[in-house]
Amino acid sequence: MVRFALRLPEDLHARVRAQAAADRRSINSEILHLIEVGLAVIAADAESPGGDSACPAPLRGKPDSPPQAGGAPTPA
Repeated sequence: MVRFALRLPEDLHARVRAQAAADRRSINSEILHLIEVGLAVIAADAESPGGDSACPAPLRGKPDSPPQAGGAPTPA
């Protein structure tokens, strides 16, 4: 088993903690469950033709970070 530190915003930590309590799991077990469910959805989307256009692309970097090189131009 791999151990690593994970930094979460306080509001996200509170949401995970509340969901873990509702599901009667530890926070660690809840995070593992959510990752497994999320990866299963991604795998299912990859198998379907065209994927699900209703789901936005995953975020990369911090929400307030500038666009990466080669991305869409920023409005002036």
